[in-house]
Amino acid sequence: MLGIPRRYSHFVFGIIQSGLTSLVASGIASLPAGSAVSFVGHWMVSWLIAWAAMLPIVLLAAPAIRAFSLLLTQEERESRTARQA
Repeated sequence: MLGIPRRYSHFVFGIIQSGLTSLVASGIASLPAGSAVSFVGHWMVSWLIAWAAMLPIVLLAAPAIRAFSLLLTQEERESRTARQA
């Protein structure tokens, strides 16, 4: 693999997640483009613009979203069978 230190995994996750999300969203938005050639060209330009916009948002928002999701949820309690074992 690339050998990126684990402490940067948050950034690697953000890069992959924002790239995949913007790829799918720009592809859906580009469907009305017409022919296959114009679709691919429009999709790639749209994707690069969307990824450039989404990357900083994902990297900055992910920690806050994670903290908020932890506030909205709670740890699962052990089941009775697990305690009896």
